[in-house]
Amino acid sequence: MSYDFDFFVIGGGSGGVRAARIAAGHGARVAVAEERFWGGTCVNVGCVPKKMMVQAAEYGAWAEEAPAFGWEITKGAYDLAKFAAVRDAEVARLSGIYGRLLEGAGCTRFDARATLVGAHEIQVGAQRVTAARILIATGGRATKLDIPGAELGLISDDLFTLPAMPRRVAVLGAGYIALEFACILRGLGAEVDLFYRAALPLRGFDEDIRVAMVEALAAQGIRLRAETMPDRLDRTGQGIALRQGGASLAEVDAVFFCTGRVPNTRGLGLEAAGVALAANGAVTVDDDHCTSVPHIFAVGDAIDRVNLTPMATAAGHALADTLFGNRPRRVSYENVPTAVFTSPPIGTVGLTEEQAAVRGPVDVYVTRFTPMRHTISKREGRKTLMKLVVCQRSQKVLGAHMLGEDAGEIMQGVGIAIVAGATKQDFDRTIGIHPSAAEEFVTLRTRTREAGIAKAAE
Repeated sequence: MSYDFDFFVIGGGSGGVRAARIAAGHGARVAVAEERFWGGTCVNVGCVPKKMMVQAAEYGAWAEEAPAFGWEITKGAYDLAKFAAVRDAEVARLSGIYGRLLEGAGCTRFDARATLVGAHEIQVGAQRVTAARILIATGGRATKLDIPGAELGLISDDLFTLPAMPRRVAVLGAGYIALEFACILRGLGAEVDLFYRAALPLRGFDEDIRVAMVEALAAQGIRLRAETMPDRLDRTGQGIALRQGGASLAEVDAVFFCTGRVPNTRGLGLEAAGVALAANGAVTVDDDHCTSVPHIFAVGDAIDRVNLTPMATAAGHALADTLFGNRPRRVSYENVPTAVFTSPPIGTVGLTEEQAAVRGPVDVYVTRFTPMRHTISKREGRKTLMKLVVCQRSQKVLGAHMLGEDAGEIMQGVGIAIVAGATKQDFDRTIGIHPSAAEEFVTLRTRTREAGIAKAAE
């Protein structure tokens, strides 16, 4: 059978665009459809504008610290509208680049919604086309709690369309988005209450990092409402009331639901095409990102595996090489470095202490110190924590974790070492860069504790 395209990609985010460009470079006839904005969540309402807002908040803190270093700076009111204009212009520039990259690679671009209407047929706007292979790269979408008054709350996308800074904000959630938003909003001058159901935030992260993060959040004036979650929102004359069991929890000007994201697969026609989905709508794929239908594939947040932009990009690239480049290969979902842009930030790669201990005995190295900048600034809550988790048997470093300034930048290099299988001795014989925080990773000589011993004895 003859098809209009060799490869049709639904979704113009990082994973879909990379797969399309690489496939086209291998000579495939490629089309990409995007109904909202090119570059996906990351470029438009995620990583990129969020990091800009993190940086905006940092300038406020630096202004407060400047006198300790001899600078007389007067910190004025924050002008969100002025910054938003610059931020949005940069986002628009980056989004435009994605579209131009596709055109430059020879891809056909559709600015329209695409849905499956047959095994190889796609409805794109008012047009129907066919493709030999199809990729689902539609990302994820933010959700709200199913509670009365939820319509009064905002989702993460809405941070980037705020006309002005709210004075009082409630952030609901305990994941990295919730914590990043709490720090951004607090850094820009808002009073912030952070509500979460668990005793500690950041489920799935290393326990030492979770505990240290709580201290850092409290030190910057964020009110932590652990084991508390509203079950109702009501409009009042002064704002929005958060209630639980009829009792008032707080009254604020804005509520952000940072309570999770789900795969953006609803209404794509996947079920009718025979594509198997998980209960939350995630596309079920094998190690080659192939769905239950042999010619339909999926990458990125749509599969709900490791929901990070670089992971989607890597998976899309590998898939295109495999399908069209005669270079079959897979990407690994293990030892993926990541950062959380809180204040201070977190960087992590590999196994947590808890995960590693299940596999066998490990040596744990931990250090905590005040970085040089804050021995002078005297700013509270800026201690740095660094941690290595090491297999006792092989001495391989299984995990590295950091909370502290520049954690994301530092962890990228540490990630290379861990992916390469470096041992603790490799770290020990590496000369540190002095004076820096990063050198602590290669000067951790004294073991803090052992873990996983009981499991090994079994």
